[in-house]
Amino acid sequence: MTDTAPAVDLRQGQATNLALATAAFAVSFWAWNMIAPLAVRYADDMGLSSSQKSMIIATPVLVGSLGRIIAGALTDRFGGRLMFTLLLLVTAPCVLLVALAGTRDSYGLMLLFGLFLGIGGTTFAVGIPFVNAWYEADRRGLATGIFGAGMGGSALSAFFTPRFVDWFGYTAAHVIIAVALVVVASLVWFAMRDSPLWRPNADPVVPKLAAAAKLAVTWQMAFLYAVAFGGFVAFSTYLPTYLKDVYDFDLTGAGTRTAGFAVAAVIARPIGGVLSDRIGPRPVAATAFAGTAVMALVVALQPDPEISAGTTFVLMAAFLGLGAGGIFAWVAALAPQARVGTVTGIVGAAGGLGGYFPPLVMGATYDEADHSYTVGLSLLCVVALVALVYTMFGVRRRPELAPDAMSTAT
Repeated sequence: MTDTAPAVDLRQGQATNLALATAAFAVSFWAWNMIAPLAVRYADDMGLSSSQKSMIIATPVLVGSLGRIIAGALTDRFGGRLMFTLLLLVTAPCVLLVALAGTRDSYGLMLLFGLFLGIGGTTFAVGIPFVNAWYEADRRGLATGIFGAGMGGSALSAFFTPRFVDWFGYTAAHVIIAVALVVVASLVWFAMRDSPLWRPNADPVVPKLAAAAKLAVTWQMAFLYAVAFGGFVAFSTYLPTYLKDVYDFDLTGAGTRTAGFAVAAVIARPIGGVLSDRIGPRPVAATAFAGTAVMALVVALQPDPEISAGTTFVLMAAFLGLGAGGIFAWVAALAPQARVGTVTGIVGAAGGLGGYFPPLVMGATYDEADHSYTVGLSLLCVVALVALVYTMFGVRRRPELAPDAMSTAT
């Protein structure tokens, strides 16, 4: 598909397919984040150290990140409808395996099945090219921003997973999510359609990845997305633990506040896409990174609950969400249309990997005596400042970009 393809009325089906893609992303993101809201419980039941607790939180993030590379490339070939359906169906039994590991209080099994659970995090790389193909160039920032709001599945997980365990029991809570995955997969298969402008790219996967890796835009956006979306993933997965360690909230209280953090990012993400359509993604991303750097320092000062700390975390989430929306609007503008899925996979993987390492760093640098994460938050501030400088001066026009993409890149 290219922007010069024969005129086709895309309006018939846009809203339905965007809604289905967002729902599929949200429920898979819920499943992907099921371990994090219960990490404190697992640590108590299994006698885990801070570093071990960080590992079970981060492990699904690793697979969900790297798996996006393959998922994005396969979406170019098989389309979003088939890939969404398959990934949702494969994730469902992985949720049940995590429940098995929890009932056996097995750290080893939790790590192993957490790897498989990471498959649920790959759907992001399916949705971006799928949605991109349904929308005109000047509306892709809005469309990908709305789709990206499906990361609110982490808010659903933070808020409902501990409550489901309280209301229905530990195993039943996981069964409910597994059933939800199957139900949404059925809806996707029977109601979703690939864009009439989408054409399968049957090129072998490895050469496609190699070609995408040669594009400067791939690595430029990968770095920026690793900071923005990685920051969101890191906070949304580790925040329940952080709130327990620093503010002594219980699982339900920490989950509720983590859900609020995620909702703020979800609301901000499509705003970032819309603003990028109007003023360009560069100033949106720059604002996001500057705000993230400031908020990281404020969080490190441990503001008092509830209003001061709550406001700080909401602002942090808003800046991260704004940045994630702006950067993927940038990807949609700069990436060659035939390789959107492959580029998306690599960039999305970088975003996920950006969320993999911070929990490990936070766990390793946690000052148990002072209940402090100052070192980890200071590192976040430094990285955000580096991303700010690179956004302003490092991303340049490239010869491989199409004219419309070049205008958006400025």
